[in-house]
Amino acid sequence: MLLSFVISNNLFAFAAGEAHWWDYPGFELWKFVNLGIFVLVMVYILTRKAKIGDAFKARREDIQRELARAQQERDAALGKLKEVEERLARLDSEVVTIKEQSKREAAEERERIARSTETEITKLGEQAQREIERAGKTARHELRRYTAEQSVRLAEEIIRREMKPEDDARLITRNIEDLGGVRP
Repeated sequence: MLLSFVISNNLFAFAAGEAHWWDYPGFELWKFVNLGIFVLVMVYILTRKAKIGDAFKARREDIQRELARAQQERDAALGKLKEVEERLARLDSEVVTIKEQSKREAAEERERIARSTETEITKLGEQAQREIERAGKTARHELRRYTAEQSVRLAEEIIRREMKPEDDARLITRNIEDLGGVRP
């Protein structure tokens, strides 16, 4: 549209005998020729020599592959995130379970220790009772022995103190008679 305006304006100007249409200010012909040559050279370079289309196609494919890989990595990361969140959710319940189990085990251990202590106390009591009985028997035995010794000693003292030589002779005679011996 712009080109048709320029051409028509230039034709009117040319018909009126004014400046040449190719020298119209702002729309000089050399600028258009220069632009056309530049566009033709660029089209030639881009399509024939550089194979830019193939490069763009390869780059587009690389970008698509990178996007697909990034999507897979994103999906994998989201999966791991979901797994970690599930583990964290289970972690609370596992902590509660572990606390309950440790309380239960502690109660069982206290009960076991109490039973063990009670058994040990019973054993110690029985052992102490046996020791007391043994010490009592030993003490009674010693007391009997001591009493017997003291009785014998006291009897000897009494006999020595109260025994006269006549009593001594009479006892000797009686013992001899009892043995079946000689009579005086």
